[in-house]
Amino acid sequence: MPRPTLSRGDRLLYGLGGAAPAAKEAAYTMFVLLFYTQVLGLGGTITGVIIALSLIWDGVSDPLVGSLSDRLHSRWGRRHPFMAMSVLPLGLGFVGLFSPPAAVAANTTWLAGWLLFWSLWVRTFVTTFAIPHLALSAEITTDYHERSQVLGARLATMFLFAVLLPAAGMYWIFPESAGQDGRFEAENYPLYGALSCLVVWLTTSLSTVGTRQHARNAPRALEERTTLLQLGRDLWRTLDNRNFRYLIAYDMAATGAYGVITSLNMLVWTFFWSFSAFQVSIILSLPSLLAVALATLSLGPLGRLAPKHRLVQLALAGLILNCLWLYPAALLGWLPDSPSLRFWLNFLFMFLFMYLFLLRLINSTSIVADLTDEHELAHGVRQEGSYFAVINFVSKLATVVGPLYGGLALDWVGLSAGMRPGDVPESTREGLVYALGLGVIPALLLALLAIARVHTSEANLRAVQAAIAERRDTESRTRDGSQTKA
Repeated sequence: MPRPTLSRGDRLLYGLGGAAPAAKEAAYTMFVLLFYTQVLGLGGTITGVIIALSLIWDGVSDPLVGSLSDRLHSRWGRRHPFMAMSVLPLGLGFVGLFSPPAAVAANTTWLAGWLLFWSLWVRTFVTTFAIPHLALSAEITTDYHERSQVLGARLATMFLFAVLLPAAGMYWIFPESAGQDGRFEAENYPLYGALSCLVVWLTTSLSTVGTRQHARNAPRALEERTTLLQLGRDLWRTLDNRNFRYLIAYDMAATGAYGVITSLNMLVWTFFWSFSAFQVSIILSLPSLLAVALATLSLGPLGRLAPKHRLVQLALAGLILNCLWLYPAALLGWLPDSPSLRFWLNFLFMFLFMYLFLLRLINSTSIVADLTDEHELAHGVRQEGSYFAVINFVSKLATVVGPLYGGLALDWVGLSAGMRPGDVPESTREGLVYALGLGVIPALLLALLAIARVHTSEANLRAVQAAIAERRDTESRTRDGSQTKA
């Protein structure tokens, strides 16, 4: 049977943990590529390859952390020790990432090494916090709809901080001063790193301490001796689930598209639309705030109208349609030559994108939580960490496509270091848009085809949980009978 309903405070404290991966995403999607290529002068291809290498390590570390957290025996449960030990080093990683010393910045080899080291550092400690935190979602509630609400709180926090953090940076740290665009001033970036550090320290600490009572409700850790071979078996066993295999294929495609979008968005806004830092801060923040509010309000009613996999399909179809109006109209010259109108059209585009993306991500992540119950019924063990680790592993491998593709695209379209929005040739500006479309639309179509093969429902989950409860009761009676005879 489902556990008692969680309070809003419980959901909020759990959700705050989403700020850690959000701060990382904000750094890499909005600033790292711009900072290291256009400000510090590192080549686009080199930067893309380095970020891709760190993403590969990020993906490899996910399964290890997930399986280890499934097996951890401690008085604080399986997840919280990992979360607590990650807080301090994670925040410091953002300071290092955005503060290369002058001697390092002046040497291409050293600068590349600096980017690689701190990228590995940040991504490692995001993993040791985020994977156990994700797995915790399947432990603190077993209710079909409440899982979506819990994960909705986490993902809403992720989306809010992923846009509000860089938006705050655009407004206070990178504004235009004395005719100079603050995004191209190297001395501004250490302050953004410090801001990210403080945000991460505060939110992850609150989430870790605020959810500690749920450690008492955690299922017993796996009993087998932990070896690399056994960790591999844990992860391989998750692939027995047919729905999970198709969910993996869907997530690879959808995340690949997202990686391309996030790698090129800032550059497209800056060089194609010629938006100022202030305008970018508005487009990043307000549409996302509205989208999160709408997603939060509509999640319950939509969940009662359709199962989770159907909502993911509808969201993906909406994302594809949203790609087919603004940018094609701009390339064809159909948009009025009005900077104000173009700004508000981008505002609308971003609102639709954020709402649909949030809707698809909440529901597909909630499906993963439900599949952990199917896994327990099939195999007799709970492996929430392994399931979320595998899906994150796949996502991060797919995300490698984004910066790698983005770095290559910069060199391909001819966007070189030192260029400013008013100096970029028309062919380069349009090339950025074509690169964005070619990297996004085919991947979203593949994701839609894959999610069409996934089928879940509340009725099925309740049947699975009832069978698990019946088996547990039988096992308990058997143990009690054996102890009585002894």
